Amino acid sequence: MSRRVILSTAPLRGPGLDTLRGLGEVILDPWIEHRPLRIYDGEHFAERAAAVGASVVICEADQCQGPLLDLPLEAIGVTRGDPTNVDVAGATAKHIPVLRAPGRNADAVAELTVGLLLAVTRGLVAADHDVRTGEVYRDGTIPYQRFRAWQLAGRTAGLVGLGAVGRATRWRLEGLGMVVITADPFAADASHTLEDLLALADVVSMHAAVTPDTVGLISAERIARMRPGAVYVNSARAGLHDLDALTAALLSGHLAAAALDHFDGEHLPATHPLMTMDNVLLTPHIGGATYDTETNHTTMIADGLAAVLRGETPTNLVNPEVLHHG
Repeated sequence: MSRRVILSTAPLRGPGLDTLRGLGEVILDPWIEHRPLRIYDGEHFAERAAAVGASVVICEADQCQGPLLDLPLEAIGVTRGDPTNVDVAGATAKHIPVLRAPGRNADAVAELTVGLLLAVTRGLVAADHDVRTGEVYRDGTIPYQRFRAWQLAGRTAGLVGLGAVGRATRWRLEGLGMVVITADPFAADASHTLEDLLALADVVSMHAAVTPDTVGLISAERIARMRPGAVYVNSARAGLHDLDALTAALLSGHLAAAALDHFDGEHLPATHPLMTMDNVLLTPHIGGATYDTETNHTTMIADGLAAVLRGETPTNLVNPEVLHHG
């Protein structure tokens, strides 16, 4: 009997990779290592999988749909918390198990959240620039004059969303001495309503998923309810706020600062007002970009696949009904 072939276009590493190699021959060709970037559509992914005789495919950015689902696949692993690049309904119709990796980047995004908050409140990017350009004593001042700021300890942080990232952020901010309050209608242990949180928090940090109910959640009206001088941090998704309203609040001084890791299409026009604002920190969707994230998702997909092959139902199986289709 031929050995199972596992084709992965997602980056894999760590102990989970050894687990996968115990289940079959692993062909590792991560999309992220290609220059220029390569992302398969369903047709090209199917051609590649068929060419190597893969019965298991693991993907992160490539599209798992269309002709790929016509192959005799034992399973699809998607190394994302939300398998938006997979036609789950189509896979289910073909009785193909789909595995996912929930919470794989929770610690990574939480760490970036803390980094963004510290950087924007303490002016770290501008301070670095002054040193590099020989402007330490710019305009007859000393850095202590230009970079005085409030410390985070003793301030109130409001987390909007209490999933894996929100929880990973909560204990980190508490470790900095902040009082942390939370709002999440789906978390029984959330402490506040959103409206109350916005009125109380010195820092508002976004950790909710984008759904029809949360698109534009931080609207002009809700920004107006935030405390004067509050700091806004979004390491989740740009769709959670009204960017024009946020920009206006920063320009008016109602909000003291903002740090954003996401934009619509992950792009902000060079002429956008935020580009010239010293109290705004912008990063290009790098929250989950750690090697540890890859280690985590490899372990989850490998353990889930091993369970499926044993006839068990792992917790990270998106469509458990395929195991019981008769």
